[in-house]
Amino acid sequence: MVIEIRRVSKRFGDFVAVDEADFGIRRGEFFSMLGPSGCGKTTTLRMIAGFEQPSSGEVRLDGQDVSRVPPYKRHVNTVFQQYALFPHMSVFDNVAFGPRSTKVPKGEIAERVRTMLEVVRLADFANRKPTQLSGGQQQRVALARALVNYPSALLLDEPLGALDLKLRQTMQLELKRIQREVGITFVFVTHDQEEALTMSDRIAVMNEGRVEQIGSPEEIYHRPATVFVAGFIGVANLIPTRVGDLGSGRATVEASGHRFSVPLTDASLTTGDPAVVMVRPERLHLGLAEPGGDHAAVATTITDLVFQGPVLRCALRTDAGTELVAHIGPEDDLPMLRPGDRLWASWDHDAACLLRAAPTPDRKSTRLNSSH
Repeated sequence: MVIEIRRVSKRFGDFVAVDEADFGIRRGEFFSMLGPSGCGKTTTLRMIAGFEQPSSGEVRLDGQDVSRVPPYKRHVNTVFQQYALFPHMSVFDNVAFGPRSTKVPKGEIAERVRTMLEVVRLADFANRKPTQLSGGQQQRVALARALVNYPSALLLDEPLGALDLKLRQTMQLELKRIQREVGITFVFVTHDQEEALTMSDRIAVMNEGRVEQIGSPEEIYHRPATVFVAGFIGVANLIPTRVGDLGSGRATVEASGHRFSVPLTDASLTTGDPAVVMVRPERLHLGLAEPGGDHAAVATTITDLVFQGPVLRCALRTDAGTELVAHIGPEDDLPMLRPGDRLWASWDHDAACLLRAAPTPDRKSTRLNSSH
């Protein structure tokens, strides 16, 4: 592990911004910290960078405890949303600033800068000033400047937030390409699920200072560990139920008067526990008749239909009042649908997962909203 977060907590007075975070970040991986505002992701990044010190626990870099080491003595660099380029310097001089500050020989500086400008595809812009560049080009200059000293890790604090949608999507792919080419660990903070899913090797989903789950994009999306993760990553249909019979890695549950089995992904669940069945909208199949065979199904009523280009977004309500969403594609053989129509929503038994129901919020909690 290039970075280790060992039981790290950070408090600001009575407010707990990060609560017992404990995980490692592998050398050469693209690691994202994802969560809503106030979840603790930026505070965690700042503790890795050295801009904040942990209240307890250790931050280790390359095997060394750096919890009390100042930022300028840590072999990491940070790229912020504001690129802070020197406007009076050329692109070449901006990128060369770091190596010059550390007294790297001139010949090596020129070689490093040329190499890094080629990686970010700005070799032809070396003599331009930042004001002569687009937002995406300025960001790539900031990346080159941060990478030219070959840090152990590059820390990125929502660097795409200031870009428009099209440019942001382009830069997502560019960032991943650059990370693969240089082979340096990227630690990326974002509240945008699409960014995290597009770029990451692994994602840490955070909520209220706690790490809820760490896994690959596929694991996080298809097998969320908690109701919060399921709802925060993409769109999730959450059907309330209780755990019934258990056996062979599956649980029998009941919803809206229908019994079906679900893969048991949480081994701590026992018979009688409140739970939810999670199914993604693209895994729901809609039909006029109740399906048979290896499918689970609930009866629903259409409440709304929204055209979204490649799919028709169909909002549904079960007889028990649970709201669902299904995506209808051109391959679905359905008649003209209208709000009020009755449909069966079904899914393959292995398309769902069973999650422990979220605990009732503690109204006496003193946790406050924060930008940390």
